[in-house]
Amino acid sequence: MARVTINLPDELHRAVKAAAARRGTTIGAMVAESLVAYGIKSPTEAAALVERARRQSGLTEDRALDLATDETAKQRNP
Repeated sequence: MARVTINLPDELHRAVKAAAARRGTTIGAMVAESLVAYGIKSPTEAAALVERARRQSGLTEDRALDLATDETAKQRNP
């Protein structure tokens, strides 16, 4: 398991530390849970999700890639 160092304001650190204690868990577990809730996925999970969506959409792989590229460009250059 990887280690990550983050800087939090003191007040937020106290709050998350207390919340973790109330839940009987660790700050690290709460951060990991929050990232999952935020939608963060590993590259393997993201690729599997994209593949399932592509299959369900009925698009060919090339058409799906073209559409994804176009939509990404629109979001980056509104």
